[in-house]
Amino acid sequence: MLPVLEIGAKGESSVPLAADEIGQRFGLTAEEREQMLPSGKQRILHNRLHWAKFYLTKAGLLESPKRGRFVITDAGRKVLASPPPELNTKYLLAIPAFRDFYRGEEEAGAAHPVMEVEPPVATPEEVVDAAHKALQAALRDELLGRILQNSPAFFEQLIVELLVAMGYGGSRLNAAEQLGKSGDGGVDGVINEDVLGLDRVYVQAKRHAPGSTIGRPEIQAFTGSLVGLGASKGVFVTTSAFSAQAIDFASRIPQRVVLINGKRLTELMVEHGVGVRISRTVEFKRLDEDFFSEEE
Repeated sequence: MLPVLEIGAKGESSVPLAADEIGQRFGLTAEEREQMLPSGKQRILHNRLHWAKFYLTKAGLLESPKRGRFVITDAGRKVLASPPPELNTKYLLAIPAFRDFYRGEEEAGAAHPVMEVEPPVATPEEVVDAAHKALQAALRDELLGRILQNSPAFFEQLIVELLVAMGYGGSRLNAAEQLGKSGDGGVDGVINEDVLGLDRVYVQAKRHAPGSTIGRPEIQAFTGSLVGLGASKGVFVTTSAFSAQAIDFASRIPQRVVLINGKRLTELMVEHGVGVRISRTVEFKRLDEDFFSEEE
């Protein structure tokens, strides 16, 4: 926030202009300047500058003379005359106007110590993204645990549901008729790659506890089965992991063999809605700049 306030003291500025100046000031590389939020909708640098400008404005240290521009106020100049060691949300909470905005009118009027809670350093979007990431990681871990608690037959059915959700097999009935029937030479089943059955994918499913690995010999056996069947495509799914040798071997063979470990399996389940359901939807809205623009 302090660099943004200092930029505002030089005259009218904007987030894009401030991004260039701060990028140079802190020696940010081109890659760092272009780094996006997990949502992929805004640069991290611009997002942080936006919130710094917004918070400083709410505190009365900056003002907006026109759309998209900001400049320092007299109150802001007083802060710069004797700047704090760190200008952050914690410091701004000592300013009544900002405290009223940040905590809401009811909480602001209550007898709470100003510094009772350490405010987050990250912007609200980053806090939301971090919380979502943590929840997703916990969900994937819980999914893997539940898979291991169920039977091998359940695991086979799970693979059916996932492949159908991803667009393979045509329907659950068709997929179930083909997958889950153990075959020879390390192939658990076969499923159509498309609705018409123009091409087929052979599947191997291994349910192992976390910490164990699928090695190169098992991938070689699976590949040998594909060759014997005249097949060119295979998917090897496990709840555990693959060794580096197994991954290297699969990447160098002429057959197209996709390895799905436990982490990737649960990621696909979440992505395609298998074994999970939406518990809560939160909608975020942004200001529509076009709505407020006036033709001169």
